[in-house]
Amino acid sequence: MRSPADALLYAIIDLGYVSPENAPGILEKLIAGGIDMVQLRGKNESIDELCLVAEKLLRFTTTAEIPLIANDHAQIAQRVDVQGVHVGQDDESIEAVRAQVERPIIVGKSTHSVEQARAAECEGADYLGFGPIFPTPTKPDYPPIGVSQIHEVRNRVSVPIFCIGGIKFENLGQVLSAGARGVVIVSGLLQANDVVGYTRACKKLVSDLRPVISGL
Repeated sequence: MRSPADALLYAIIDLGYVSPENAPGILEKLIAGGIDMVQLRGKNESIDELCLVAEKLLRFTTTAEIPLIANDHAQIAQRVDVQGVHVGQDDESIEAVRAQVERPIIVGKSTHSVEQARAAECEGADYLGFGPIFPTPTKPDYPPIGVSQIHEVRNRVSVPIFCIGGIKFENLGQVLSAGARGVVIVSGLLQANDVVGYTRACKKLVSDLRPVISGL
C-alpha cells in the first residue's frame, strides 16, 4: 500500500460533484490516470451511506494498492477497512480519531497557515492538507492563501504536505514552481471531459517537476 510520503497526486471523491452511484466508475478512471491517494468526502451524506460507498471504493483501491481516506468521520474507519481518516480544524482531534479505531490508520489534517501546519505535525498528523491555495467553492469560509507560503511550510514541517484548493491543470505549474511536492485536485479531475487523460496530464506534470522542486 502506498504511503503519503510517496504520493504526488491526491484525489477526492466529493459527493457534492459525483453521485454515490457514479463514484466507483469515476474512481476507476482516476486510478487509470495515476492517482496515488484518494479521499471520500460527503458533507451531506449519512454515515451509513458513506460506509456503503466506501465499501465499494475499497475494492478498487485495494487492487490498486492506494490508500482510501475517509473525510471527517472516524466511525467510517470503525466499520470499513479504509486506510485513514482526514480531519479539519474544527473536527475531532487526531488523538481522538486514533482512539476510536482499533488498528493503525493514517490521519491527515487540514491546515490554513504555517502555524496550523506546525501544530498539526506536533499533534501527530501523518500528512497535511495546506490551503486553500486558490479560491474554491468547497472552502468558502477560508480566504485563499496563495502560493507564497508553500516554500516556508515545506521548510518548517517534516510530514508530507498536499497543497489544496482551486488547483487545476492550468495553475498546477504555478503551485509546483512555488515548492509544492504533492497536490490535491478535486473538481478539476471530477469534472474533466476526459477524466483519465486529465488525471494523467496532472500526474505527469507533478512527476516531471518533483525532482526539480525537491532541490529547492
